Amino acid sequence: MNRAAGPTTVREPFPVMPPPIDLAAVKAKQQATWSSGDYSVVGTTLQITGEALCEAVDLRSGERVLDVACGNGNAALAAARRFARVTGVDYVPALLARAGSRATADGLPLELREGDAEALPFPDGTFDVVLSTFGVMFAPDQERAARELVRVCRHGGRIGLASWTPDSFIGQVFRVLAGHVPPPPGLRGPSQWGTEERLAELFSGEARELRAARREFTFRYRSAAHWVEVFRTWYGPIHRAFASLAPERQGVLATELVSLIERLNVARDGTMVVPSPYLEAVIARA
Repeated sequence: MNRAAGPTTVREPFPVMPPPIDLAAVKAKQQATWSSGDYSVVGTTLQITGEALCEAVDLRSGERVLDVACGNGNAALAAARRFARVTGVDYVPALLARAGSRATADGLPLELREGDAEALPFPDGTFDVVLSTFGVMFAPDQERAARELVRVCRHGGRIGLASWTPDSFIGQVFRVLAGHVPPPPGLRGPSQWGTEERLAELFSGEARELRAARREFTFRYRSAAHWVEVFRTWYGPIHRAFASLAPERQGVLATELVSLIERLNVARDGTMVVPSPYLEAVIARA
C-alpha cells in the first residue's frame, strides 16, 4: 500500500566540543622546550628591554623586586643595577645558573629561586615591583599567571611587562612554526599579552591604572641565515621544532624563516636588521 510521504525532519548533529586542554601536560612540554638549547645565548641580546622596563616602572633603590620567568636575568640584573633588592624566579635551573653567573661577574646581589610563574613560591604582597620581559607571556594558563603576578605584588605596587605583539617579528615567527608544529587547539597565543585589550581582561579589577606603550627591539644579526642558525641551535621553541621534523621539512622551515626575515629586513648591506614591536606595560596594583 502506498502512503504519502510526510515531512522529513533533519536533525542537526550535536556540536562536537573540543576536549579540555591538559594545561599541566602543556606546561611540562614547555618546560622541556625552554630547557633545550640555551636561551641565554639569545636572551643576552635583549638586555636593553630589561633596562627600559625598569625605567618605565620608575624603579627606586631599596624596593623589593621580583623578575618572573627571569631566564638568564635581564630584568633582574637591570633592577639590581638600580640598587633594588631583587629575586629572580624561573622553572629552568640551567637559566637560573646563567643568571647567577652574570650577577657574580657584575658584582650584583641577586637571589634566585626555582619556581613556576603560575604558582609563585612567595607569600601575598611580598614585592613592591613585579617584572617580566618576554617570560610570563608564555605561561599556558594566562589567567592563573596574571593572578599570581597580582598576588605577590603589594597593594599600591607596580607590575611591569614586556611582551611581543601579535604583529611583531617573533609573533610572525611563531605563526610560521605553527604551520609545521601546530600548538594545542584552544590554547591562547602568548602574543595576546602584547595587546592592551588582553591585559585589561587579565588584570580587570586589580589595576588602579594600566599604561601601555608600543616599543621596538631591533634584531641585529650577520644575515638571515645567521639568525636561523642561532635560533635553531639555542632558542628552545625553534630548536625543538626543527628537531621534531624530518630533514626535508627542516629545509622548508628554514626557507620560510629566511623569507620572513628578508621581507622584514631594513638593512641593505647584506646584514640583518629587523625591528620588532613589543608592548611595554605598567600596571599600578589597586
